[in-house]
Parts: sequence; structure tokens; C-alpha cells
Amino acid sequence: MSIENRIDSLTPLEMAEKVETAGVRKASIPFWPLFSLSILAGAYVALGAVFATTVATGASSLPYGVVRLLMGLAFCLGLILVVVGGAELFTGNSLLVMAWASKKINLGALLRNWSIVYLGNFVGSVLTAFLVFLAGQYTYGQGAVGGVALNIAVSKIHPDILQAVALGILCNMLVCLAIWLTYSAKTVSGKILAIIFPITAFVAAGFEHSVANMYFLPYALMIKGFDPAFATSSKVNLTSLTWSSSLLNNLLPVTLGNIIGGAIFIGAMYWSIYLRKKESEIS
Repeated sequence: MSIENRIDSLTPLEMAEKVETAGVRKASIPFWPLFSLSILAGAYVALGAVFATTVATGASSLPYGVVRLLMGLAFCLGLILVVVGGAELFTGNSLLVMAWASKKINLGALLRNWSIVYLGNFVGSVLTAFLVFLAGQYTYGQGAVGGVALNIAVSKIHPDILQAVALGILCNMLVCLAIWLTYSAKTVSGKILAIIFPITAFVAAGFEHSVANMYFLPYALMIKGFDPAFATSSKVNLTSLTWSSSLLNNLLPVTLGNIIGGAIFIGAMYWSIYLRKKESEIS
């Protein structure tokens, strides 16, 4: 392979064809490998969330935008591990809609993949949250890390469901654009660079990622439930933070928004531009 072929990026049309082919492959992965890869992805995103939470601790003296920027850069770890390490992430798999739109997979295969991956992501995220809780990482910095974790979780309980859906849409537009851009790269460094700016942008802007929230919310709920003394001492108002509010006010509407943003605004749009057969080709 020539140096030019190794370095040059793929064209958008080639990227679309590659995403479509990947969708067919992903839809055919047997249950246990798919579920296992999904658990890994949930854990990887959770590790990015741990990194972002830790980076935000003690940064209150910095301007709001700078803190969010640093959190976003740290959170990139999660998707880098997913893409380079190899794992199955629900939000990124919204792009399977391109293979479905081309009739390369049926609706059952699409929904099967999304369901298994979503469940696996949840298991991986919650297990990681439990491990981080057992490790007592929230007590670091004289409890400041835990205080930040609790504040992050409380900020995600949106009483306005429409707002949560909109934040989910915007988030997964950027996540799927990051995944989309990685398909243009032919090197590991290229994939990492493709990830950094879109993912940093969604975190900095405060958009909502369902899989990340599978870590943030359970982790805070574990602190609240299993270490009430710490929760009380943090002086964070946790009244609104419950398992039901986490599900109804965040995870469900954010997941819906993530599907709309990734599958429709990115996947379906690029499919219609590059892969939909033109009437002139059919006639």
C-alpha cells in the first residue's frame, strides 16, 4: 500500500458505503459477542465520565466554558476506547439505519442490535459505577470529587421532557458525526483526532448522552443510598434525584433524542445524499 493510500482520507461517498457495510456486519453479530462488546462500551464510556468528573473537581475558579472544555477533552477517552479498542455503543449504532434504509438488513435486525447493545451498555455502565463507588473514588479531594458527581447527576434531572429530548438530539448528532468522521481515517491517530472535537463539543455544550448518563445517574444514586452521611455532608440538594426521575426525566427522553439525532438527522440524511438510488438510475 502506498503512503498516499495510507494517509489520504476516504471521500464522503466511500464513508457512506463503509458505514453501510459495517451496519450489515454489526447486525449479524451473535448475541453473546454483541452483548459482551456492549458491556465493554458501557464501561469505556463510564471511564471517560470518571475522568471528566475528576478533571472538573476543584476547577470552580475557572470560567464555566473552560471547565466544560476540559471535561469534554477528558470524556473523549470513552469513545476513543470504543472505536480503537473495539466495542458496541448504542448511540453510535444509530448509524445502522443506513444499512436498513438500503434494505441490507431488516427492521427486526436493526431493533435487535439496538436492544442488545442498549442493555449491554447499561450493564457495563452500572457495573463500572459500582466499582468506582466501592473504590471510594468519590471521597478523593476531601470529598470534592463526590460533590461534583452529585451535582452533575442532579443537573441531569430535567423537569422539561422536551428539553431533555432536544439535548439528546444535539448530543447524538455530534457523537454520530464523530463516528462518521472516523470512517474517513485510515490510521489510529486519524480516528482519535476525528473523535476529539465533536465529543468535546457535546460535553462542553451540556448536551445529553444516554450511555454516559447510565453511569452518572446510578453512581450518584449509589452515593446517596449507600453513603447517606457523605451525601448529606456534600450539601447538594438530592431531593429530585431518584431512580424514577432518572429514568423518566432523563434516560427515556434522552434515549429518544439520541435515536432521532443519530438515526434521522445524521444517518438518514447521509443515506439520502449518498446511497439512495436516484430515479434516473432506476428508470
